[in-house]
Amino acid sequence: MNAAPRPRPALPSRRSLLGGLLAGAALAAAPALATPARATARPTATPAPPGSPRATRPLLLGTYTSAEGGGTGIGTATYDTATGTITPGPVITGVENPSYLALHPSGATVYAVAEQDAGAVTAVALAPDGTYEVLGTRPTGGSGPTHLSVHPSGHWLLSANYTSGSVAVHPIAEDGSLGERTDLVTHSSPPPGPGQNGPHAHQIVTAPDGGHVLAVDLGTDTVHTYRLDESAGTLTEVSRAALAPGSGPRHLTFHPGGRFAYLACELDNTTVVCAYDPGSGALTPGVGQSTGSDTGYPAQLVVTGDGSYAYLANRGPNSLARYAVEDGGAVLRLLDTVPVGGDWPRQLALSPDSSLLFAANQRSSTVTAFRVGPDGSLAPAGGPLPAPVAVCVLPLP
Repeated sequence: MNAAPRPRPALPSRRSLLGGLLAGAALAAAPALATPARATARPTATPAPPGSPRATRPLLLGTYTSAEGGGTGIGTATYDTATGTITPGPVITGVENPSYLALHPSGATVYAVAEQDAGAVTAVALAPDGTYEVLGTRPTGGSGPTHLSVHPSGHWLLSANYTSGSVAVHPIAEDGSLGERTDLVTHSSPPPGPGQNGPHAHQIVTAPDGGHVLAVDLGTDTVHTYRLDESAGTLTEVSRAALAPGSGPRHLTFHPGGRFAYLACELDNTTVVCAYDPGSGALTPGVGQSTGSDTGYPAQLVVTGDGSYAYLANRGPNSLARYAVEDGGAVLRLLDTVPVGGDWPRQLALSPDSSLLFAANQRSSTVTAFRVGPDGSLAPAGGPLPAPVAVCVLPLP
């Protein structure tokens, strides 16, 4: 059963850490495209020699530029595919409060939220020679955006405004830059859940079938399913899934098979397996289950590329829960938990081949890496990378 609702964490969460951040700095007066930044160097990947599986691959790191001890833009690094050792690189400057990052399917552009009162999204072109160019910034029409994703078509950027409880759509041009917003939908119903003061859209993601867009709202304990008009860039709601009152759904991850999804529920410390119908877009949640800890604030689940294992970041206990995925994705079976090696694991990411797992640890300002074994086991790989207020890690192909 779902546990009783618990109060939000008193120590630095996304909202409390920044203090004056959501009071509005930076892009409040930037409704149009910002001036492109001068290109500068960033680390480039080193290909593996013929016959060798070893190589270095790039990582991008999200932070808060307005937080005490935060970063100065999007951090860059490389990791060794054999050892997991992470080596820091220069910073992509000219990007405000990039607390979440998403890569275009082409690999040529990365997008970042600007998590602040005047919410915005920024496009950054990544050249093969290691240079970058900030292509510009567009307002999301809401406040406190916490998540963004690129539609599989590569033509639309989707973003979720936590503080204002809304989701936005921006067109993506051929060069990766962003156009004016084409839609903004505010979650005006259902009413807020226990202890909430309104809707709080925490995530927006496209289902594997490409036909539906799902928005997770922590404030109303609801997952909204939309159909995206790929000509107009507008969202039409087609279904809603109600979670247990006070559960606080935060982040949804699909199984590669496309028929099941897994929710990390922040406030009642559970994970939920959901059935998904690609035809209707309907999501049917199951019963909340253990995160492997009696206390904690689950942040995010990730699933290996072959769909065999899932991992959960649990803040508070600072652990990673390992699940076996069974029955074609219909079952998560908790196997064990391991220490994350940092404080407050905010976000997880698997390397493109699922051989390494990375955790962005917000309070310890570190990124830790783990080798994923054939049985899904996790073994620390390399040492922690110091990274100021690390809240997002994005391994690039």
